[in-house]
Amino acid sequence: MQTFSGTTAIVTGGSSGIGRALAEELASRKANVVAADVNSTQLNEVVETIRKAGHNAKAVTLDVSDYTAVKKLVENTVKENNQLDYIFNNAGIAVGGEARDCSIDDWRNVIDVNLYGVINGVASAYPVMVEQGFGHIINTASIEGLIPFPGTISYVASKYGVVGLSNSLRIEGKDLGVKVSVVCPGYIKTNIFHASKMIKMDRDKVLERLPERFGITPEKCALAILKGVERNKAYIVVTGFAKVLWMLHRLSPGLIHWMMGRNLKESRQEVRVED
Repeated sequence: MQTFSGTTAIVTGGSSGIGRALAEELASRKANVVAADVNSTQLNEVVETIRKAGHNAKAVTLDVSDYTAVKKLVENTVKENNQLDYIFNNAGIAVGGEARDCSIDDWRNVIDVNLYGVINGVASAYPVMVEQGFGHIINTASIEGLIPFPGTISYVASKYGVVGLSNSLRIEGKDLGVKVSVVCPGYIKTNIFHASKMIKMDRDKVLERLPERFGITPEKCALAILKGVERNKAYIVVTGFAKVLWMLHRLSPGLIHWMMGRNLKESRQEVRVED
């Protein structure tokens, strides 16, 4: 509990899902939270809820793909609070669809938010943390950044990039006082599955295939993430099922490829929509 009390934390993607849960939990632990999101209306509602509970939070409308805007957010946060202890680069989007159906714009939209959103956060916050001699960067990837998942290929590409970036930065930052963790959640029951663009896929049938019994709420996910941050874990893999899949992939990549190939064949029969 004392890890976060009196600290300053930026949380991107703070208007819903994991980001909202992180903002609320950090604020309840007496952190000064700066919640950022492109959805200003929903974000303001989140921050108002936090304030009504007697905690500290600020809302900043932000497009994480805009480096200048992210840099300004970090600079203003440091100016107002004299330091930056944590940045949770959490904002993300997804596009469901096979590579053969995705346009270059689909690729760019996902990469710009999921990967460049993290890069922009790192490029803005890391130099500040190096200069002050402390700080912790937490980047949200996914189990899909550890294991190949067909059918969300641009999302997978972006999340693999986040994992690699985080691992390399952790090594660079260690002797400079900056900690780096990467979060790899499994199925978290957020709105991303309902809001994401689907290409030649039946949304209702996709939702029916989600492993409900293996999913957890964003609130439970936030607790697991902060526990991992307290322990300075390099990988924070959330949900037991995700941990099992990651272990299997490390032990037998061929088995995971076979499983994913079989799942793809079933999915094509059940959820694919042809022109």
